Amino acid sequence: MTEVAIVGVGCVGFRQITPELSYKELMYEAAVKAYEDAGGINPRKDVDVFVTCAEDYLEGFSIFDEFVPDQLGAALRHLFTVSGDGMLGLATAYMLIKTGQFDTVVVEAHSKASDILTYMDIVAFGLDPIFNRPLGGHPYYVAGMEMNRYMHDTCTTMEQCASVVVKNKKNAILNPYAAYGAGVTIDQVLCSETCFYPLKKLEISNPADGCVVMVLASENVAEKLTDKPVWVKGVGWCTETPSLETMDWTKAVYTRLAAEMAYKTAKISNPLKEIDFAEIHDLFAYKELQHMEALKLCDYGEAGKLTEQGLTALDGEFPVNPSGGLLGMGYGLEASGMQKLLEVVLQLRGEAGKRQIQDAEVGLAHTWRGIPTTTGVVAVLSNKK
Repeated sequence: MTEVAIVGVGCVGFRQITPELSYKELMYEAAVKAYEDAGGINPRKDVDVFVTCAEDYLEGFSIFDEFVPDQLGAALRHLFTVSGDGMLGLATAYMLIKTGQFDTVVVEAHSKASDILTYMDIVAFGLDPIFNRPLGGHPYYVAGMEMNRYMHDTCTTMEQCASVVVKNKKNAILNPYAAYGAGVTIDQVLCSETCFYPLKKLEISNPADGCVVMVLASENVAEKLTDKPVWVKGVGWCTETPSLETMDWTKAVYTRLAAEMAYKTAKISNPLKEIDFAEIHDLFAYKELQHMEALKLCDYGEAGKLTEQGLTALDGEFPVNPSGGLLGMGYGLEASGMQKLLEVVLQLRGEAGKRQIQDAEVGLAHTWRGIPTTTGVVAVLSNKK
């Protein structure tokens, strides 16, 4: 079966607010950059399939893909919507190319969070309509409950969770695509407002506007378009139970199962030794630690200690979220997985600037679709075929 590579990337954003740009303009600018990066391809002639990742409730339109073709150059072409995170779009593109029927697929995901007036109402609408939604309240109370249980069961401390915020926001200062880079201290994090006990205000990612477009190609086409292909070695995805009453409140089971699938395809047996760095979903600070353990980058209950010791710092033995993560870049809604992929691609191509990880050859991207879902996706990428 043919190998699959990412041959072009384009990004606009991420910023706290973009009043001067519509979502269509964000998509158009990112697409133009991606096509140019992929050897100057013509989307009207050189692309077989287009994939957009969007949720109608977030966009404010029903059947959102009707509003997609023009700005991607996809009018009257094969195009469909994945109602989920952008990395599910990557998985879809990967499988399409693996069939041997398609050579070039474009994946798009974006966030225009600043246009959404009732975002938390949309999140709450995803809760179980019988048992959970009638309870009312801000839906992030779920994160507070999970964080409390996770910390109790793993003996993770508040300081260790806060150290994730310090690390990621510091990394984001070096990232021109990041909206929330800052120099903060552990004390500042701990003294910030408690929003959903024990979750602090600075431990919650703030939304951001932006768009990422990627061009994927089969082996033969990829090597003609670029001299820096980034190969997709394995992809895995999983949706665990959506029920708060039956989900695991201390382990990210969806991430573990998705990682096992990706590692099997990529032939990874020891992730910490065979992967050089990771971009991990950190909508909440404690989730980075929980996801590290589920990704088998450390044993259960060890992530907090390793982060506190500096292992996951930009200059540590295993950098985690060199981009600044979602805490630093901003939460890109359905584009959050694409934010992770973007950083991995830039690192593997040696184009990450001052945050470049030396001699990086294999990177991991991970995403979670956020509360109240238990959907996770993992991808292993390499600059070596």
